[in-house]
Amino acid sequence: MHPDCQYLQDLLHRDIPLTRAMQLRVAGYENHELRLAMPLAPNSNHTGSMFGGSLYSISVLAGWGWLTLRLREAGIDDGHIVIKGGQIDYPLPVVEEAVAICAAPAEEDWKKFETLYRRRGRARLYLDIRIPAPSGETAVHLHGEYVLHK
Repeated sequence: MHPDCQYLQDLLHRDIPLTRAMQLRVAGYENHELRLAMPLAPNSNHTGSMFGGSLYSISVLAGWGWLTLRLREAGIDDGHIVIKGGQIDYPLPVVEEAVAICAAPAEEDWKKFETLYRRRGRARLYLDIRIPAPSGETAVHLHGEYVLHK
């Protein structure tokens, strides 16, 4: 496992105990794209598909994890990340392992976020996280507003 992935997985399992029960794992981090995965069995609902709360959790955590790793790369270690809000849609059921993918925002958005945080100690960044269905269509989409503050 890549050292960044191991770092994030250890951090999640230590600081957010729910992630252990969900059997969440860091599946990869390449080219500023983070992938978190979790199996169906411990996250299933009464219909045999993935529980919406688990899907929301892994989506939020994919954004939080992406921001954690990106801040680490930028040498910023004095802030606290919170999700301020977000819009989630569940257009398709998830009936197998869920993989939440958080890709990097536009480079100009990242630079603006980083500059604002370094200057004021507080900044916000919008991240899009998706969980694809086997067909490639989007099964879950979260547009999240993340805030970093000292």
